[in-house]
Amino acid sequence: MRGTFYGIGVGPGDPELLTIKAANILKTVDVIIAPKTEKKEGSVAFNIAKPYLRDDIEIVYQVFPMVKGFADNSSDAWEQNKNEIVALLDAGKNVAFLTLGDAMFYSTYIYVFRLLEKAGIPIKTIPGIPAFVAIGSHLNWPIVEGDDVLSVIPATASPERVKEAIKAADNVVIMKVYKNFAEIAETLKECDMIDKAVMVSRCGLPDEERIDDIETRAQKPVNYLSTVLARKR
Repeated sequence: MRGTFYGIGVGPGDPELLTIKAANILKTVDVIIAPKTEKKEGSVAFNIAKPYLRDDIEIVYQVFPMVKGFADNSSDAWEQNKNEIVALLDAGKNVAFLTLGDAMFYSTYIYVFRLLEKAGIPIKTIPGIPAFVAIGSHLNWPIVEGDDVLSVIPATASPERVKEAIKAADNVVIMKVYKNFAEIAETLKECDMIDKAVMVSRCGLPDEERIDDIETRAQKPVNYLSTVLARKR
């Protein structure tokens, strides 16, 4: 009998922020898929989930090349990863794919989900806490209140779209700022939000960093796991 594939959001960094449902599933699955980058050893998502894993669990590390959007003709690496997962499921094993934050929110898991869905695989997705939600609570920073309009913006979008989204909202969450942090800081300044903004890198992890003076920090590199919260009033 084919196993079940689980996509599990492990939250932003603190293992205690996993849901009870996620923790219970992690204790029962046979295999963990731990995504990692090509340049670094280990998996942040795996380290977050580690306290909930059995000692005898099978761990499979997979490298997923970064993609812009998703196409039907995915790369060889993605196809190889999909085939490896399908083989494990066909062997009757229940497999959990770990992803930072929430599984359906700017996640590599979404592309894996689409590949496996096309293959007719049974899939269950378990939500997790997105980084910006954790940051708001951690800093006692209300994200939206009353009739506020919130924009969640990927900094990788065109400068024009970023600026339009900021101008249309009362409060903003800006993600993926690691590549063009200086440009984002300049846009926040133009929109009169630079003094009402905060950035947190690696929220909930031991080396978490909070940056309140974004303008001063703008010319220095920031960590991949960095998120900006800003508001107009």
